[in-house]
Amino acid sequence: MDDQPIVVDPDLYATEGPYYPEDWQSETTSIGSSIYRGLMENGRRYQSLRNEEYLVPSDDQMFETYEAGHLVALILDSERENPLFRSPVGRDPKHILDLGTGKGVWAIDVADMFPDATVRGVDLFPPPVSWMPPNCVLEVDDALQQWTWREPFDLIHMRIMIGSFNEPEWEQIYKRCYDNLIPGGWIEQVEASPVIQCDDGSLPASSILNTWGDYTMECAKRFGRELNAIDTMSDSIHKAGFVDVHEKEYKWPIGPWPRDKKYKEAGTVNFQHWLSGMEGWCMWLLTKYGSPEPWTKEEVHVYVAKMRKELKDPSYHTYQRARRVWARKPRPDELASAEKNIKVEKQ
Repeated sequence: MDDQPIVVDPDLYATEGPYYPEDWQSETTSIGSSIYRGLMENGRRYQSLRNEEYLVPSDDQMFETYEAGHLVALILDSERENPLFRSPVGRDPKHILDLGTGKGVWAIDVADMFPDATVRGVDLFPPPVSWMPPNCVLEVDDALQQWTWREPFDLIHMRIMIGSFNEPEWEQIYKRCYDNLIPGGWIEQVEASPVIQCDDGSLPASSILNTWGDYTMECAKRFGRELNAIDTMSDSIHKAGFVDVHEKEYKWPIGPWPRDKKYKEAGTVNFQHWLSGMEGWCMWLLTKYGSPEPWTKEEVHVYVAKMRKELKDPSYHTYQRARRVWARKPRPDELASAEKNIKVEKQ
């Protein structure tokens, strides 16, 4: 990540107008199965496949959030020929897996890019998609259960999976990724921090935005699933046996305050990402693990309203950190060489 602050656009933008549209894409679905209905709590719908509680909703508003996050990542890599991933899988991959596919937009885009590949998107809740490329398959499944896909993958992708697993489960996921990749295949993961930051002092110390990240991370820690994947995934991937571990760091601005056109566009979309996502990111955590005692739904609504009001202040130049990590499964000759070196060292 460039350590230089993002240059601020001196013009201020009102919270109504082209940078803050009233209607940021919406989609609905009505399917009768119990999996599609999910579990309703505090006005939000949660997955019902995994037999345990899950901190992020699986409803239309959250799918809208996933789509906005996807666009932020695309915009900030828009100068690349392939903004979807950085793993060098070549021009003819055969099998690609998207874990935690959400609405499936990444899997659909990659399937369009590689029409001869089979691209699978997997999540705990059926995405509201009415059409997809013939080579794209969106499946409802739990990645912690036994993987039954027959063909190994050229690439396994994950994005914004914080809070999905506890530490032992993360180790299990990385091992399964390793075991289900072809020799020389790639794993790639993108995560963003929940902590809101500011480089130029424009965000007052008393702002509620300053407390949001640390507080939600404390609640998640009490739940047993920390929100620190952005800082742990590189070491965890290396520990799982992957080599050629690469990292790319980003600043995701929140709002159209940057001067640079690309950052301004990303900030505009990320503003919508936060507006649609905040309630879902914190509702379950605060009503279950808030302190000094669990919050009520109404208290969460008031908290989120205060957050939204501050996010709409164009004088606050805020952003969040993000990181992309990609790494390769070693080939058999590399493993043999590594084993030989270990034997030599032991002598």
